[in-house]
This record gives sequence, C-alpha cells and structure tokens, in this order.
Amino acid sequence: MCPTIAECSELVAIDAVDPDLPLVNASRNGDVSAFEELAEKYDRKLYRIAHGITRSNEDAEEIVQIAFLKAFQNLRRFQGNAKFSTWLIRIAVNEGSMKLRKQRSDREQSLDSPPRIDSEASTSRIPQYRSNVPDWAANPDSLYSATELRQILDRSLRSLQPKLRSVFILRDIEGHSVNDTSVMLNLTPKTVRTRLSRARLHLREELSHYFKKRT
Repeated sequence: MCPTIAECSELVAIDAVDPDLPLVNASRNGDVSAFEELAEKYDRKLYRIAHGITRSNEDAEEIVQIAFLKAFQNLRRFQGNAKFSTWLIRIAVNEGSMKLRKQRSDREQSLDSPPRIDSEASTSRIPQYRSNVPDWAANPDSLYSATELRQILDRSLRSLQPKLRSVFILRDIEGHSVNDTSVMLNLTPKTVRTRLSRARLHLREELSHYFKKRT
C-alpha cells in the first residue's frame, strides 16, 4: 500500500481511455466546477468504500473529505497511467487504513495507561456488552428482516481483518476486477485472490453461526 500520494500516481498502464480525463485536465487548469463534478460523481462510491473499511459513518465522511482534498491538491501528480477513479479510490483506501491503524494504536496506548477513576462518572457511560442476535430457530421471521440482516452483515464485516475487509469490499461489494483491486491496494493479483478467498471463508463461517438451524 503506497504511503504517499506520489507513489499512488505510479500505477499500471490501462488500455481504455479514462472518461474522467477531460474533467481532470480542466481541474488542473483551475476549473473548480470540473472538480466539483468529479466529486459529485464519486462521492457516494468513496463513502461506501470508506464505510466498509471503517464501519463508521463519521469516519467514512472524514475519509471522503480528506481523499477529495488530497486528490485536488495533487492533481498535477496524477500521471494518467491508470484511471482517475482508481487513483482516487486508492487514496481513500489508504486514508481508511491509516485511520484504522491510528485507532488501534490509540486503543493499545489506552490499555497500557493506568486506569483513571472518575468519581462523577455514571454507570450509564459504561458500555453494555450483550448479544442482541435473535435465535434463528425460535424466531426466523425477525432474523430475516432487513434491519437484522444489516446488523448481522455489519458484525461479520467488522470481524474481518482490515486487509481482508478492503479486498472483499472492493472485489465482491463494489465489483472491481482482481486487477483493478490489486492496483488500488498496491498488491499482486495473486495476493488479492488469496485474501479474497480467506475473507469469503471467514464470512461464511461467521454467517453460518446465524443462519444454521439447530439440530
């Protein structure tokens, strides 16, 4: 995964002409409305990807804003060796990965710190961890409601390692090819296929806990 925007520009060549190039070139020449058109075109897609990686509305919105800002600031570094959308998605994926790494680092630092006792803290501030997954055999109708399915899928995606989650989202949810996914994540196609297989297997095992009837 590329650590800098400059390295994100060094993508493999593509055969098809990028339909976004006229807007990209206009943006480079100072046409702000052209970049706004690009942002409007890819806003929802970037949000879906960012949310899929972070599983957080707030984080996804922040990642989209940062991705568009970095893309705008570095348009002249975009070499056109790959589609603009591929370059843009790669920036968003990198931002999502960095967000997860920072959150993991913050949690680890918090665990290493001595506990702080707040005498004014109320018990309502303490998170309550309890399962709210309905019993499939006892209440199948509620399980198959749209809300329950979304919750189950969300929990299953959260259980994926971030590196597997990114591959699964780009390939199976967003429908990008293996080659495009490998470019977006700076991985070899073989690595993409391996991680995708691992992600699918993990999700199948996770979902089987919810959908398997009790004997």
